[in-house]
Amino acid sequence: MVAKKMFQNYIWEMPSEAKTLYLSFDDGPTPEITNWILDVLNQFNAKSTFFCIGKNIAKYPDVFKNIIDNGHIVGNHTFDHIKGWRTSTKNYVKNITQTQKIIDSQSINSKTNFKNLFRPPYGQIRPIQGKALINLGFQVIMWDVLSFDWDKEVLKEQCLNNVVSNASDGSIIVFHDSLKAEKNMKFALPRVLEHFSKEGYSFRSINSKYIPE
Repeated sequence: MVAKKMFQNYIWEMPSEAKTLYLSFDDGPTPEITNWILDVLNQFNAKSTFFCIGKNIAKYPDVFKNIIDNGHIVGNHTFDHIKGWRTSTKNYVKNITQTQKIIDSQSINSKTNFKNLFRPPYGQIRPIQGKALINLGFQVIMWDVLSFDWDKEVLKEQCLNNVVSNASDGSIIVFHDSLKAEKNMKFALPRVLEHFSKEGYSFRSINSKYIPE
């Protein structure tokens, strides 16, 4: 992938461990979706990473707390899902730091530090924006497997196949806990968990202590 070579200071996949996958969910928390995901993950003893939108955290603090209480990691996905390519660096960083304050305030009693994981909406982030965030201590988390669960042109079986056919040891996989992705995600997620569990894989949250310097 060309982008990986161009942006080597971003995280595209995790260090390879014995059959480990890294599920992630963007755009929540969403009451109708996120709590369902948490229940399914628990059935497979799977941990994941939720890249949350600031305004959704503020609107649904109880759902956000459920993510943390279930032992998952949360990351920053901007306050209102802005596009980096259309936003000045100053406003982009301001939007993200605003979200981080919300994350910090809502997770103050958690033993886990949630200060340093960020995923850009749409994958859109300009080099100068990425540099500014890294200088602030953020780690920019991308992916190597997209489920395309949000795409209305993608059939639910295709969504499943996008993950099963492309994920391998250390892969960061993207789903969405959003209403837009609900149909495909709800079909694919339990089948992904079942498939890879039978193959001997475990599912871990993205944690900064596992990311090489």
